[in-house]
Amino acid sequence: MTLTHQKPVRVGVFGLLGSGNLGNDGSLEAVLGYLRAEHPEAVVDALCGGPEAVTARFRIPATRLHWNRAEYRTASRAGAIAAKGAGKLVDAVRTAAWVRRHEVVIVPGMGVLEATLPLRPWGFPYALFLLCASGRLLGTRVALVSVGAAEIRARPTRALVRWSARLAAYRSYRDAPSRDAMRAMGVDTARDEVYPDLAFSLPTPPASTSAESTTPESTAPAGASPGTPGPVCLGVMDFHGGNDDRARAEEIHRRYLEGTIRFVRVLVGEGRPVRLLTGDACDAAVVAAILDAVDSPLVTAAEPASLADLMTEMAAADTVVAVRYHNLICALKTGTPVLALCYATKSETLMTEMGLGAYCHPAREVDADRLLEQFRELEKRSMELRRTLTERNLTAARRLEHQFTALTAALFPSADHVHAHSQAQREAP
Repeated sequence: MTLTHQKPVRVGVFGLLGSGNLGNDGSLEAVLGYLRAEHPEAVVDALCGGPEAVTARFRIPATRLHWNRAEYRTASRAGAIAAKGAGKLVDAVRTAAWVRRHEVVIVPGMGVLEATLPLRPWGFPYALFLLCASGRLLGTRVALVSVGAAEIRARPTRALVRWSARLAAYRSYRDAPSRDAMRAMGVDTARDEVYPDLAFSLPTPPASTSAESTTPESTAPAGASPGTPGPVCLGVMDFHGGNDDRARAEEIHRRYLEGTIRFVRVLVGEGRPVRLLTGDACDAAVVAAILDAVDSPLVTAAEPASLADLMTEMAAADTVVAVRYHNLICALKTGTPVLALCYATKSETLMTEMGLGAYCHPAREVDADRLLEQFRELEKRSMELRRTLTERNLTAARRLEHQFTALTAALFPSADHVHAHSQAQREAP
């Protein structure tokens, strides 16, 4: 029998990847793992925020998302404003040219259809619209995979996000409220599915490789006997509220920081080592503020470079308190009880799905006394909650296997035939 050799499928990945946000890069890592396992013949490259970082870490070619390197800086001078305007026109051409070189483009996870953090319509929403419109015009299948969404009030941003979703060839969401939000914004979601966040498909570091305690010898290490206070991981965020909170952004940030510092002081006063963790490059300022305010050797800071680093730190902790969505996921994946400082519905939904819905606290109104009360209750139920997390993690992993199967059927229609052909070759005498 004569075999026909098909041309490798060209797959692009798109988003604010390589820009310092560990959650975004974790979503990319998950999709690349799927492609390398299920479609090793695919030729993959990226259009992203930090191409140098993506190429260095993931070994794929990458192109800068925006022609204007100062895209996300505030422009006040006439020259900078003109450059931004010109950049929008150039990006339309650049994006279309990039999309045209691919059969499939995947937007891996991330909250690309939401504005729960400050967002301008001419930034990423415009870039996403260019991608989806180019895909529809040029016949390239664009997939929004396990993405986050939220109903948006600002009309320009709402319109761009709505049309981006409508023009995509495939959509799935990381939780039911995301799908509900898109339906409320006028998108037909009848065929859209809900799956866990892509980060739940990443491997969990073995317990034996957990980070060693960096605190004084007098403090209890991870895995100490029951009743002995152990380390607490505190995931921080340079939090100023969401898109609708711009008028009170500084007040929100001050309350969050003051409440967090008071919480840390109480833990340190009880002899608990506290490990500060970030999820984005911008969070370093919050770490510095806490270290300055709580001058104690019990408070240390890590510099995680990936979700795997975060999981390693959290696996060594007794308990985690975190704000960022993917910091929560890392704690949940390692089976470590976590208390969430929530700034959006997505965090509350995630915690409820994983059996920890009672341990949510508003990030905009941090009350240190109430936070401590919830923290102590969480620690009392630690063993029970660890068993619950083991079960929920297995369920999440199985659901993501279904997600990847559905993705293959939607984006690689000839893949089943090709894989069956290869299997037949391997089994032939």
